[in-house]
Amino acid sequence: MPARYGRVMLKLQGIAVSPGVTIGEALVLDSEGFRIPRRFVARSAVDSELERLARAVADTAKEIERNRDAIKLELGGQYAAIFEAHLAMLHDTRLQEELQSAVRDRNWWPEYAVSRTLRRYAKVFQNLDNHIAQRAHDIYDIEKSLLRNLLGERRETLADISQPVIVLAHNLTPSETANLDRRFVQGFATELGGPGSHTAIVAEGLEIPAVVGLGPFLADVSGGEPVILDGNQGVVILQPDEETIARYRLEAEIARSVAAQLDTLRDLPAETIDGVRIGIHGNIEFPNEAEHCIARGCDGIGLYRTEFLYLTSPREPTEEDHFAAYSEVVRAMPNLPVVIRTLDLGADKLRTETTSEERNPCLGLRSIRLSLRHIPSFRTQLRAILRVSAMGDVRVLFPLISTILELRQARMVLADVMEDLAEKRIDFNRNMKVGMMVETPAAAMMIDVFVKEVDFVSIGTNDLIQYTLAVDRGNKDVADLYNASDPSVLRLIRRSLDAAAAVGVPANLCGQMSGSVLYTQLLLGLGLRQLSVPPSSIPEVKQVCRSVSVAECRLIADRALEMDSAREVKNFLRDQLSRVLPETAV
Repeated sequence: MPARYGRVMLKLQGIAVSPGVTIGEALVLDSEGFRIPRRFVARSAVDSELERLARAVADTAKEIERNRDAIKLELGGQYAAIFEAHLAMLHDTRLQEELQSAVRDRNWWPEYAVSRTLRRYAKVFQNLDNHIAQRAHDIYDIEKSLLRNLLGERRETLADISQPVIVLAHNLTPSETANLDRRFVQGFATELGGPGSHTAIVAEGLEIPAVVGLGPFLADVSGGEPVILDGNQGVVILQPDEETIARYRLEAEIARSVAAQLDTLRDLPAETIDGVRIGIHGNIEFPNEAEHCIARGCDGIGLYRTEFLYLTSPREPTEEDHFAAYSEVVRAMPNLPVVIRTLDLGADKLRTETTSEERNPCLGLRSIRLSLRHIPSFRTQLRAILRVSAMGDVRVLFPLISTILELRQARMVLADVMEDLAEKRIDFNRNMKVGMMVETPAAAMMIDVFVKEVDFVSIGTNDLIQYTLAVDRGNKDVADLYNASDPSVLRLIRRSLDAAAAVGVPANLCGQMSGSVLYTQLLLGLGLRQLSVPPSSIPEVKQVCRSVSVAECRLIADRALEMDSAREVKNFLRDQLSRVLPETAV
């Protein structure tokens, strides 16, 4: 019997979206969002658990019989035969013996026995190179039915995690990711997802190692099994052997040592060796992340993503909800700038009755378009931002501006809210700086017009890459096309920086590209003097800035702009980084 449960180490390659290496037990989420942890039953409870298993098998058989009879009446016996096959599988003597043995001899929880055993059966079918492989779907159907009947109302969700685990799932929404308990979730990996997805952004903000876009793999793992997750290289290893575990533990120890060395840079400026001061600001999603930025020596908050006020609450946040969150950040940043971006939500980030019907949410009602469609909610957020502007250097940032009309409409609403607050004698900064995101080719092409009507610009490369290259950044099937190194993207960035510099308007870059040291020299060479990065990236980016000269960086940028493919640019940048910081090259 034990030999049947032997497993072979399996290395999976996905997309690294949040750095870090972790080793732990798997927590597998099924497609319905509940989990089957590895749990054991007391010897005294084995008989009662076997009875519960038998009842679940009987209830599942009745469900299959009802489905068979209904289909036979509606479509005929040919289609009903599918459910006859399900019944035969369910009552298979060998299967039943294995399930009962797992509970009786191994003391496995019946739910875990069902999940582990049936997934192994499904894997056998999947490995057959013919039409029989399709029978794996039948096995999964039986597994889900048995689990529903076993669990009943006792389903456990992500909220029930109480011990360290690595979450493995088909997919996680941004809101599910935002609600992960960092005390227990060591990392997560998903079958779906791509670089720059909003789930990835949240993971990086929470500093949870994450790998996405792995493709189908959940059938290869059961809850409680050992897993290695490498968020640096985008690798997940199932059933690792001792040698592999030892190697990754050593890598994690080296990473901790490097982090300790970088910590010595906390109070030093990000100044190049030829004396140019670079501003390094933090990207945050949650108010408590402001402390993480301060601890790493940031120059302020360059991007406060406020949409997670909505994603983590069952209701729309009130003005006081907004004000309380913003106040916490401003208080943590005395005398430092805090850039608050207005609502950047759409159907790709939040499921609502309005957005769920959008056929292409990336091109639909989202961000500033959504705010201008729902003025009362927009005013609520702007009132809170203006009120907190009396407490410090607060600035407002409008997302996804594509036309000059959108910018002017947003500024008109802001002016109207200012007038309302003034009439009510509520304090605010009448000279609060107003900026816009450059996230679309339209904004980049018209940047010379936009910079005349804003106090600063912030280049959002996550969306800029998506729209420039026509790549859905959450779609794993085209993930390889989503590339910050693409020459077209670099030219739009340079165009935006040049236009801003020509009229003396400060420019920031706040996408994931700015948090990767691979691009730091290139961005400095293109003219960028302020970067906004995830808190975890601040020390490393600062180290690169302090190791290079702007003159050298300009040569690198000029050379990169002459290249005609993303691959050529990325290989060139890797080589340049290895020359400056060999231990940091990626």
